[in-house]
Amino acid sequence: MINRRDFIKSGVLASSAMVTASTVSTTPIRCGFLGINHAHGLDALRVVKSLSDYILVGVCEPNEKKRLSYSEKPEFKNVRWVSKNELLKDSSIQLIVVESDVSRLLEYGLDAIRAGKHIHLDKPAGTDLSTFRTLLTEAENKNLLVQMGYMFRYNPGFDLIKRALQKKWLGEIYSIHASMCTYLNPEKRRQINFHSGGVMLELGCHLIDIIVVLLGEPKKVSPFIRHDADIDDSLADNALAILEYDKSMVTVETAAMETNAFGARRFKICGTQGSIILSPLEPPKVRISLNKPRGEFKSGVTELKLPDLARHRLDFLDLARCIRGEADFGYTKSHDLSVQKTILAACGIS
Repeated sequence: MINRRDFIKSGVLASSAMVTASTVSTTPIRCGFLGINHAHGLDALRVVKSLSDYILVGVCEPNEKKRLSYSEKPEFKNVRWVSKNELLKDSSIQLIVVESDVSRLLEYGLDAIRAGKHIHLDKPAGTDLSTFRTLLTEAENKNLLVQMGYMFRYNPGFDLIKRALQKKWLGEIYSIHASMCTYLNPEKRRQINFHSGGVMLELGCHLIDIIVVLLGEPKKVSPFIRHDADIDDSLADNALAILEYDKSMVTVETAAMETNAFGARRFKICGTQGSIILSPLEPPKVRISLNKPRGEFKSGVTELKLPDLARHRLDFLDLARCIRGEADFGYTKSHDLSVQKTILAACGIS
């Protein structure tokens, strides 16, 4: 297992190249989708179909009603619908992309691992830490990769933050404030209202993944999980978590009723020698403040816009290289377990 400093460095190197084209060097990887009803499902399908690194064998959506609702969408033109058994029993398939409802992610992911497939498992890793640990352990024992679908792992703005910490540009980190809100209509609220963590589980997980990359697992997590919208449901739609470290405090906030929320999403990291504000998160815009010149940045304040990369494209390019043995996989079992443990604590579950 690599240490956190090396992990940050590897993450920077993996994504800062900003690959813009497929880099296939051998036979494309045959893959299939198990479930498609995840919020990221269509995005992932578009990316896989666009990359010559992959051959899409088929898509399985076990829920017949949902399958029918998706089959008319343009993304499924010339896509072959297959059964779960066909996907898992096909020995030519190396990768299963698990894009089901969150409540079925672990079940389907574990099925794929037990069938001997690498998996891309969308976020978050369900709600049962023990089952997720089993999945990761079985994958490790079979030398199979588990890539989580956290969408900021290859974001140029967060790449810059990782680099700044690796180079110690900001000095000693004492504060992070992360905010990722949205507006959900009643139907979207119903879809994510299966767990007491609500919007913290749905959106806060992305921020927590990056925070654990930067600072490791927190010493203490204090959750504040509320329902505050004037809507007659039980969704935890207004959530805050405080993550405590030896010398730093982190706040993660997320809500489901913010107007025009995407442009206001924000990640602010402060150290004794500088700070970085990333807002919006997509497309990334950065304000970096330094007490003296660091790297290519002058002392004082620098503002810059970074490339607006398609979600998940770099994830799947990197995964293809790792499956082919051309690169080392950057995210450890230990990291993914720490992330999931912290997410569940932030949702109020010990």
